[in-house]
Amino acid sequence: MFFIGLGTAAPLQRYEQRECWDALRHSAPFAQLTPRSHAILKKVLCGDNGIGSRHLALDPLSDVFERTPDALQARFARHAPALAVAAALRALQDAGCTADQMDAVLISTCTGYLCPGLTSYVSEQLGLRPDVFCLDLVGQGCGAALPNFRAGEAILSAGRAQKVLSICVEVCSAAFFLDDDAGVLISACLFGDGAGAAVLSSQPLPRRRRVEWKFAGSRLVTAERDTLRFRHQNGMLRNILLPQVPQIASKIAGQLFSDSLVEAGVARSQINGWILHTGGRDVILALRDKLQLTEADVRHSSAVLREFGNISSPTVYFVLEAALNDSVPDGLWWMSAFGAGFSCHGALLEVGK
Repeated sequence: MFFIGLGTAAPLQRYEQRECWDALRHSAPFAQLTPRSHAILKKVLCGDNGIGSRHLALDPLSDVFERTPDALQARFARHAPALAVAAALRALQDAGCTADQMDAVLISTCTGYLCPGLTSYVSEQLGLRPDVFCLDLVGQGCGAALPNFRAGEAILSAGRAQKVLSICVEVCSAAFFLDDDAGVLISACLFGDGAGAAVLSSQPLPRRRRVEWKFAGSRLVTAERDTLRFRHQNGMLRNILLPQVPQIASKIAGQLFSDSLVEAGVARSQINGWILHTGGRDVILALRDKLQLTEADVRHSSAVLREFGNISSPTVYFVLEAALNDSVPDGLWWMSAFGAGFSCHGALLEVGK
């Protein structure tokens, strides 16, 4: 399987973290929080946590305080299809393909629910063929991109398609929640909105850099399910984010990486590029320590985090796009993402002429 086109999209509205703090501290919900919660919010939004700004589907920013289930669902229903379509159009353009060449479309999300799913709306707006195979994937959290790619690989390998459109889209602002739970507060300060898309093909494009999917693996640790997940409360999605996530994520990601190298027969010294889900600054630091990486190795993940925050499942599309546009050497690259479950996924990509 080859990645022949990539595209990303984010809301036009870009908010500095300090702007978010100023809007929050003058809001009515802020006054209802405890002094401890005030201190947490100020520390995360005004401190050095690796995030400079986020793109949010909020205009104005004060819309974030509309916390009714209907308002949050309307935000998702309005912005998720639009972001997915914008990313898909860029991926199609990058691949030099037209919409009617897509044989399947796979869309992952966890920040909202539609029935029919996002594939119905995105297919209509893109003008995909009526016989396109549509698959909506939900509930995989921040790690969803790699299972999405693996589903695309299976369809291509089975000969059921020649080209697959893979999309991850999250409107995290449709799941923001404020109360005195530290994990909930930190989540509202870290996550941003966006979408990533890739055109997957059984054949590479001639005369351009090849990105081939070579190997993939996953780990599911159900004992850690409650460290990172959504749950429903009063008709709204509430993010559960415990402090031990960086340590758990790095431990599982490190073990998956080591096991995958052995299984694929690859030496660690052969890995030239790193496409890692950002998570947050503490997650990146924990991954650097566990995988013995330099600051340069994670520069693309850090740059995406700084500009967009944690975009959840679309993140690795953004990081891969940045790495391909930079001077990362050809050879084997390791891509990894993790999320609810607790699940962790990894893949070896071979990049070259």
